[in-house]
Order: sequence, then C-alpha cells, then structure tokens
Amino acid sequence: MGKVKQKGDSQETGGKKEIKNEWETEDFLMAQKRIHRAAQSLKLDDSTVGPLMQPKRALSVVVPCRMDDGSVQSFQGYRVHHDLALGPGKGGVRYHPFVNLGEIAAMAMLMTWKCSLMNLPYGGAHGGIRLDPHAMSQTELERVTRRFTSEIIDIIGPDADIMGPDLNTNEQTMAWMMDTYSVNIGHTAGSVVTGKPKSIGGSLAMHEATGFGVSLCTQKLLKHIAFSKNEPTVVIQGLGRAGSGTARDLVKCGFKIVGVSETSGGVYNPKGLDIEDVKAHYREHRSMENYSKGKFVPVDEVVELDCDILVLCAVANQIHAENVDKVKAKVVVEGANAPTTPEADEVLAKRGVHVLPDILSNSAAVTVGYFEWVQSLMGLFWNEKEVYDRLEQLVTRACDQVFATSSEHKLPLRDSAMRLALQRVVEARKLRGLYP
Repeated sequence: MGKVKQKGDSQETGGKKEIKNEWETEDFLMAQKRIHRAAQSLKLDDSTVGPLMQPKRALSVVVPCRMDDGSVQSFQGYRVHHDLALGPGKGGVRYHPFVNLGEIAAMAMLMTWKCSLMNLPYGGAHGGIRLDPHAMSQTELERVTRRFTSEIIDIIGPDADIMGPDLNTNEQTMAWMMDTYSVNIGHTAGSVVTGKPKSIGGSLAMHEATGFGVSLCTQKLLKHIAFSKNEPTVVIQGLGRAGSGTARDLVKCGFKIVGVSETSGGVYNPKGLDIEDVKAHYREHRSMENYSKGKFVPVDEVVELDCDILVLCAVANQIHAENVDKVKAKVVVEGANAPTTPEADEVLAKRGVHVLPDILSNSAAVTVGYFEWVQSLMGLFWNEKEVYDRLEQLVTRACDQVFATSSEHKLPLRDSAMRLALQRVVEARKLRGLYP
C-alpha cells in the first residue's frame, strides 16, 4: 500500500494545493467505493448520495492515563458517527497501536450499511484508541477505558450512540464503560453498551452469535446457488471467537474443515481437521508449525488453499489485487470486516466466485447487540432459544432479500446488499427532510 495522506498533506491540482480530510485513508476510500457502486445501481444523484460520503461527526480526544509506574501517558482516541437517519449510532470500540481516524470512519460507515441491511433501528458509529493493549496492565486498561468514556460522554448514550466490543476489547471493557457512564449520569444505564457480562445485563448467545450467523448465511447461500456437493470443504482464516464458532457450526451441518489459520500461519489437510485438536496444539505451542496431522502453511498463503468455501475471519484486506488470482475457492464468506478489497471483488465476480459480503454474513453480532439493547431498555430478558429463534428469523430474511435483489438486478451479492442498505438510508433521509 502507498503512503496515506493525513491532514496537512496536500497534492497539486491545477497549480493549487488541495488539502485532504484527515479521515481519507485507504480504508475509508475503499468504503466510499462501495457507496459509489450502489449509488450507480440506484441511479442516485450527487446531492442525494453526497452527504453519505463523509462522516456526520468525528470526535478526536486525547486520553491521559496514569500508568502503574506513576508516569502519565496520553493516547489518541476517536468516536465517529457516520449517519443517524435510522436511529442512534451503534458500533464497536477497538484498541490497537495503528488505530487512526480513517479506519474508524470506515468502520462507522460499514456499520451504517450493516444495521440498515438487517432493518435495525440504528445508524453507523465506531470508536477506538491508539494503544497496544498487550503492553498494558489490567488496571491501566481500566483507567484508560474510563477516561476515554468520560471524554466522549457528550455524544454517547442509550438514545444517542451505543457502544460494543471490537478488536482487543471485550465484555470487561463494556462493563467499565457502562459503569463510568452510569456514575456520570447518576443512575445505571445498562443500554449504553452491548456485549457486557451476562450478570449485569448481557444477552445470552452474544459470544456465539457471529459464528452462528456466518454458518447460517453460508448454508443459505449454498442452497440459493444449488451447490450439490455432499461434504463441502472449508478453509477458515482466523480461529478466534468468530472463526471457531463458524467451524463448530459448519461441522455440525456436514461440512469438512480442511484448513485453518492463526496469526503464525495455518495447517491444511484435504482429508479434514479436528478443530479442537488444532486449537489445543496452538494453545500449547503458540504456533501452527509442527502439527502432526496437517501441513503447515505460511499465513500469506492460507487464502490460496484448495477448497470449496473460504471463510475470512481475521482482519481487513486479505484478498487484494496481488493475490486474488490465486484464490481457488468457489465461495468466499466474509466473517471479518472488509477482508476483500473492491479491486479483488471485481476479479472474483468476473470469475463467477460468489462473495458473501460482511454486512450480511457477520451481521449476527450487531443483531444480538440490538436484542441486548432492547432487553436492557425493557428490563425483561429472553432465554437462549428465544434469542436464537429471533436471530435466525432476521438473518434468514436478510439473506432472502439480498439473494432476490441479486437475481432481479443481475448484481453480485455485495452490490445487492449495498443497494438494499443504501436505499433504506436514502429513503429515511428523504422522509426526515433537510433541516432547516
């Protein structure tokens, strides 16, 4: 990737210097390309789609934190709202050394389309802090989390912006955020976050939601394209919560897992792998190397393995212009956010590879987050069967709508999903009108 221009960077345009917005990083520009394609499909004019090409608001904060050794370090934090036409903002909070405003703005935009596609009453939001959580103690993480929550308190709330866990954050992070917000307003407000511990209002099935949803969407797609193989072979990139859950559910449904990977690399066995055995090896050795029941695969080559279905549950930009021609899978399922670049999308579409887009295939987590928000507001909690039944109903409905749109308009699945999501947001904005 080339150098990303940040605020203050400029380029010559007809003898004049054009200042670029600080969020216009490569991640954000790729997110804009998705909107352009959907807008062209809907024949939207610039005045309609223009406001959706930028975030509604972006808050940048400095987060000072007293470290365990008594020193004070400052970290950069962000909270971005993309569009709120459908309801309050909803989106995660990530902790990572390379967090930047463009990445957070792109994720907020992605959440707009995900919530819209699932017919959830939310707009898109996201947040993060630029830090290395693995280099900090639990007490330091608590202090920085509480200070960050205090710094952004003016734009969050159960009716304004609901936060959830994302990269390197978890239910403990959400508990600290909920408590900090509640202390500041004088009463408990469990619905300001989702993904919190069950003992303080978290929903059942939250941890398993993403894997369940990815697996369910995969099965719905194979039925839609009339995929007839009895035991489809699957490679899963990323064995975290989403990847492990997807593997478990797919095996139950008769799929064969032939390849898996972690950050250190992957293993491949065309005869099939025992996922729990692979995970046990990785926990013991912190590496996939020397696993006796499969061939070690370098991490960059995992997406090139021979399989029917490639499930991407790691990080963004895993299939791109440089490696897309080496992808052998007939179906690509996005369990992670934005793992396929727009350029790679076009190549895969021309080859007839079906790509199940992230705003559909990994939407189950935000959907159960919506369930948790509703339960917290009502003070009435559902049992596990009720949660799964409601989740399956919403995911199935979204799949059916995307597949029908794809067939009707002869569009790839991502363009179909984006068309539906953008259409709903545009309609909401039109009905609400422009103030003043």
